[in-house]
Amino acid sequence: MNSPLNQELDALYDELQAQCHSAVGYPCNHVFDYRPLYRFLDFSINNLGDPFATTNYRINTLEMEREVLTAMAKLWHAPENNWWGYITNGGTEGNMYGLYLGRELMQGGIIYYSEDTHYSVSKIVHVLGARAIMIRSQENGEMDYEDLRETIRIHRDTPPIIFANVGTTMTGAIDDIPRIKKMLADMAIHRYYIHADAALSGMMLPFMHTQPQWDFAAGVDSLSVSGHKFIGSPIPCGFAMAKKSHVDRIARSVEYVGAMDTTITGSRNGVTPLFLWYAWRSVGHEGFAKRVQGCLEMTEYAVETMKKHGIAAWANPYANTVVFPRPSQRVMDKWQIAPYKSIAHIICMPHITKAIVDELVADMVEWPAEAADQLKGDKAA
Repeated sequence: MNSPLNQELDALYDELQAQCHSAVGYPCNHVFDYRPLYRFLDFSINNLGDPFATTNYRINTLEMEREVLTAMAKLWHAPENNWWGYITNGGTEGNMYGLYLGRELMQGGIIYYSEDTHYSVSKIVHVLGARAIMIRSQENGEMDYEDLRETIRIHRDTPPIIFANVGTTMTGAIDDIPRIKKMLADMAIHRYYIHADAALSGMMLPFMHTQPQWDFAAGVDSLSVSGHKFIGSPIPCGFAMAKKSHVDRIARSVEYVGAMDTTITGSRNGVTPLFLWYAWRSVGHEGFAKRVQGCLEMTEYAVETMKKHGIAAWANPYANTVVFPRPSQRVMDKWQIAPYKSIAHIICMPHITKAIVDELVADMVEWPAEAADQLKGDKAA
């Protein structure tokens, strides 16, 4: 029966389906198929507490969560027998977990993050009640290391907690973690904590022929990677991973659920671990490598196509983010593009095709930015 309720749902479905075509400004992959898992929505799946502990609530997917976490630990070179992680509700929770660990381990420490860091980090700092200092960024979005050095020097009596970007939100820039570690060593600072926000890049860099040093092998203490970005998921999710020796210092037992309390939230989504497990099993290492290569090729195509039409586009190394001058409001509205000051970007995810790039560029040429659009960017800067 085609009831008013069903009509409303049909209209919403059609609208969402139509919007997917023009979703080029945000790093969400729309290429996935989880239909074999829909039957599991019949259950109230709850992954209570620590994924590596038992729990009194047995309607869970903890086994799948542990399996996919183990695969990611290998991917991100986590120290054998000294890593721990869990599947979060997104990158912000993963970043909060890393900074929470840093605050607990480096009592009285100062968090350092660049001005190109995701907006949620200033919120996390406020929630944690931590001290923090924003560091200048370079033109490409990477951290200004000289500003970092000088700022830490002024506060060298306080342990630093470094929030490193492994792919900034707007330009995909990667902070140089080995350089930061050398800087700290040169300053004789031996007590510090480094967290890496690799929301998008964490599932791309491991599949590239070459990659910068950014993960546990580079010396980070914790990292956060999103699941709904490159892997793709209908529900926001992500990974938080840290050295187990750090996590053990903040864990506590909770009798009610019969599990260790080591996560930010108590009840946790048990559906997303199943999705991520299924994606890893069905796509596989070679499949993700192929997707990454396709995204990098599409990035190169988008940059060159824009340049041919007089649009000053560019991309950072290892990034699938194409940066260009702030376009007209009409272009941004149609293509779901979020600007920042005088620039904007598209992100070449697996669902972005040459036809989509060509259509976007044609619109940018047909609807060029006007003085009013540029004025908005100048005011924001």
